Amino acid sequence: MQLNRLFPGLTPAPPALDVCDIAAHSADVVPGGLFLACAGGRSHGLRFLADALDRGASAVAWEPQPGAAAPELPAGVAGLRVPGLQRELGGIANRFFASPSASVEVVGITGTNGKTTVAWLLAQALEHLGQPAGYMGTLGHGRIGALRTAALTTPGCVTVHRQLRELADGGARKVAMEVSSHALDQGRVDGVAFRIAAFTNLSRDHLDYHGDLASYARAKARLFLEAGAAVAVINLGDAFGRDLAGRLPPGTRLVGVAAMPGTAASLTIEPVAASGPGQRLRLRVAAADLQFDSPLLGGFNRDNLAVAAGILHAQGFAPAAIATALASCQAPPGRMQLLPSAAGPCVVVDFAHTPDALRRVLEALRETAPARLWCVFGCGGDRDAGKRPLMGAVARELADRLVITDDNPRSEDPDAIVAAILAGAGRGPQVEVIRDRAAAIQHAVGMAAPGDVVLIAGKGHEAQQIVGHEARAFSDQAVASAALAGRP
Repeated sequence: MQLNRLFPGLTPAPPALDVCDIAAHSADVVPGGLFLACAGGRSHGLRFLADALDRGASAVAWEPQPGAAAPELPAGVAGLRVPGLQRELGGIANRFFASPSASVEVVGITGTNGKTTVAWLLAQALEHLGQPAGYMGTLGHGRIGALRTAALTTPGCVTVHRQLRELADGGARKVAMEVSSHALDQGRVDGVAFRIAAFTNLSRDHLDYHGDLASYARAKARLFLEAGAAVAVINLGDAFGRDLAGRLPPGTRLVGVAAMPGTAASLTIEPVAASGPGQRLRLRVAAADLQFDSPLLGGFNRDNLAVAAGILHAQGFAPAAIATALASCQAPPGRMQLLPSAAGPCVVVDFAHTPDALRRVLEALRETAPARLWCVFGCGGDRDAGKRPLMGAVARELADRLVITDDNPRSEDPDAIVAAILAGAGRGPQVEVIRDRAAAIQHAVGMAAPGDVVLIAGKGHEAQQIVGHEARAFSDQAVASAALAGRP
């Protein structure tokens, strides 16, 4: 695409130079591509100009800063001074990739907990209903069954538009996209035309970044108040969800959902009874009252199913088709994932890494635990330190046996993280500390009796553990499965 089409209205006018690709990170630059050097929160993209030029950039768009000189570019490399470049990235990426979100129906899903599960359920259900669907989120991006891994829940702005174009060109008609608070705050989804915005819940998380819960909530609300979605699917069982529903822009259609009767929700999913390893549920919407079985455990998954059902309802699917599609859906990897065991304890791996998520998972497992409930967990380093004693208190309250271990300590002292958890959990014979995560899992699985339930929380689907600046291969599922296989 020619630079003058990428930057319409820019003065002076860019040259009519064709660029074959765009990149906001120098490592992504290809020969003949455009490097977008933005003024970031920590550093300016021009710090990486030499790398971009070494990789063959034929043009550089740079964001001016007070007192900073224009970069010196070699002959043959076009330079564009673009004030407010960071704010313009969404429009630039949207133009370069030919408005990909106009080619597919994009559903943005946000909330503290449940984003991954709702997006995963939605993509599966749409495929069941004959609608080729893409997924973008924590587990990767692509079609279900052919995902490519991702480093971030919501990647950078250029990557978001690139992935949407790939999905559209690959035949997807709809896309379920997780949208994190960081992404909303940093403009990573700018330029995306969301058809539907969906909200799961709000509780404490990412306060190391946002500072306080009010700022975190404001970031989440941007998907509904600023992104221009025609439809908002909101969990009215959540207090912030109810507040958000009352503040939608004029003309936005509200689909209120809940996992309980007695709300103003137009769609509810209510429990009927336990059903094998899952639960039997009742879907009520419009004049329909239907029952279906789901393999997903717990009341919090009723919330997730309700949000997914609300999205499908907003997309025009009939209630019977929604119930049948959701009955076919499985939980995503690392979300209430039950590991196979012939005669040992029930071992569940879950991503729960906030006080609210840990409470929800433990309460759900308490309903199914005929004997003792074990909880193996830690807290990540370089993240919200205030939640550590809160999570310790939740685990001590709801679990019979607690094994505190390392999560991803990153650059922090692991002993200090454990001490913060113990400040909430307290000490006693039911509380153990085994810093080595593999040893902690092996201990809990080995000591648990048949009929016990062992929850391994915090890392879910993750296949590595970050210690210092080193990412080591590590899988909760693999360690726990080996421990189950080694039981006498």
